[in-house]
Amino acid sequence: MGFVLIAVLSLSIFSLCYLYLKFIKTPLKIQRHFRQQGIGGPNYNPISGNSDELQRLMIAEGKLSSKSESLNHDQVVRKVMPFYHFWSKIYGDQFLFWFGSKPRLAITDPDMTKEILLNTSGSFTKTRVNPLVKGLFGEGIVYLEGEQWAVHRKITSQAFNMERIKELIPEIVASTKSLLDKMEAKLGEENGLELDVYKEFNNLSADVISRTAFGSNFEEGKQIFELQDQLVRIAAEAIRSVYIPGFKYLPTKKNRLSWKLQQGSKEMITKIIEKNKKTRENPKALLSLLMSPYKKGNEERRLSLDEIVDECKTFYFAGKESTANLLTWVFVLLGENQQWQEKAREEVSRNDDLPSAEHLSNFKMISLILNEALRLYPAAPISVREAGKDVKVGGVYIPARTQLFLAMTAVHHDRKIWGEDAQKFNPMRFMDSKKHMASYFPFGLGSRNCVGQNLAIVEAKIVVAMIVKKYKFVVSPSYVHSPIQALTVRPQFGAQMIFTPVTS
Repeated sequence: MGFVLIAVLSLSIFSLCYLYLKFIKTPLKIQRHFRQQGIGGPNYNPISGNSDELQRLMIAEGKLSSKSESLNHDQVVRKVMPFYHFWSKIYGDQFLFWFGSKPRLAITDPDMTKEILLNTSGSFTKTRVNPLVKGLFGEGIVYLEGEQWAVHRKITSQAFNMERIKELIPEIVASTKSLLDKMEAKLGEENGLELDVYKEFNNLSADVISRTAFGSNFEEGKQIFELQDQLVRIAAEAIRSVYIPGFKYLPTKKNRLSWKLQQGSKEMITKIIEKNKKTRENPKALLSLLMSPYKKGNEERRLSLDEIVDECKTFYFAGKESTANLLTWVFVLLGENQQWQEKAREEVSRNDDLPSAEHLSNFKMISLILNEALRLYPAAPISVREAGKDVKVGGVYIPARTQLFLAMTAVHHDRKIWGEDAQKFNPMRFMDSKKHMASYFPFGLGSRNCVGQNLAIVEAKIVVAMIVKKYKFVVSPSYVHSPIQALTVRPQFGAQMIFTPVTS
């Protein structure tokens, strides 16, 4: 009995020492370490860190955004990253804050950003994420590391190289033409047609990714998108919450829903994969390319069925969400800035044919417009990395396991980089490509940049060209300008636009 008591007491003392070290002593030591280097930030609170305040600032901004606001771009950083906006006003652009007991160093310096994202020594890795977030992507390329990531990257890069994308342009044109036909039918005898373009472009990009990735169409993939949309909502909430180790195994209501959605999504994607294996109906589809082997010397590597399913989950999310958001912001910006809309229309009206691969290089004005839209409203507003060891970056000594919060949206709106008109829509700024490479990185930098960016840009060019050629559009009076971060930067209340046919 005495031995058991001693063992229990010893275990209790050990547990208390461990908790004291993890949640109090080590965080306070790290906080002092950064403050000695002149880097401030909100005080660390045991266990929760600054997570409660972060959530409070997000909720408060959400309530403010529900009120009608003028369409300007001065408050994008405040709306998308309210905690960063608030703390940077107090502590400066670079500061330390706490996500639970994990330190996060906010960084906007382009030199430091470049050093982190282009590092090839393995000093910086992707951070571990809440399992509810990972449920959206599975074990796909987004979160893989090392050799496994390298294999997935090689195989997915085969599918997304520009020559492959050009072969898919007829599918993109067909999807866009379906939307135009729908708009024409709705217009009828009315003087103008009001549409929520955020909704329409989500449906359009879903149709495009279904056709190009799976050789099917939106109706066949509709159920998968509905399941993925529910997983997005769960992931968007989870990404702002501190994860408690082991919590993913508990049968909570949210966990059970996530498990059910993940399983349903997996089963539906697997059916499409099996169908594709049997019929080989579209050898150009991205799915067929994913199923192809990658050769390295004499070695041949294929993705397993589970690996293909997880990559397909990424395609469904990134292929739909990112492109739909880009198109939405482009149309809001062009609806607000009629002179640029006319410039785009003039560019595409020079050719009577439907867009093809040969036309892409002629869409120079549209390219500038897309770049400026991605600057003001980047699809993924932040990047997070973790120091795998003690490192020095930009003169700052960073302890191992410190998370590096790369505030892309703040960089894209920085007047020191972009000038006094940084908050204005001015596509011509991209005529000059002499900016620091880490001052504009909507698709990331280095080897882990977005593998699907070619498809996103080509799709956006074609959609803009086809719609601008047929319709003039303005922002509806019912539109409330409220960009929010929900994994990506999206309009909180949709994006209502009024369309009228272009008269010759």
